[in-house]
Amino acid sequence: MPEADDAAAIEATVRDYFEGWFDADAARMDRALHMDLVKRRAGEELGVTTKERMVELTRAGEGVEDGKDRRLEIEIKDVYGDIATAAVRSAVYREYLHLVRTSEGWKIANALWELTPEAQEGAA
Repeated sequence: MPEADDAAAIEATVRDYFEGWFDADAARMDRALHMDLVKRRAGEELGVTTKERMVELTRAGEGVEDGKDRRLEIEIKDVYGDIATAAVRSAVYREYLHLVRTSEGWKIANALWELTPEAQEGAA
């Protein structure tokens, strides 16, 4: 089990990431992400999204539609020293996040995501 302080800080980082996306709040997104973020979508071609691109997309409001259903289930799977893993379930996304503790606090370094079946149906 993570220490309470770590758990709260990790959850706050994850909320900055998701709620920043939902609210087009680029400052929250920027705060949540490590400068060397690698974000990938599951599939044959993984692709890479960088921190710079995530902040740009957030600022443009790309995630606002996704925020209509604000449910977030955040499960901190493991914390070991300065690294952590979290699984996040939302109405639109399932994401597995790797976080790293920096001098500025916890930051998301890696993200692997996939749309939920409900979101895939809505996109069809």
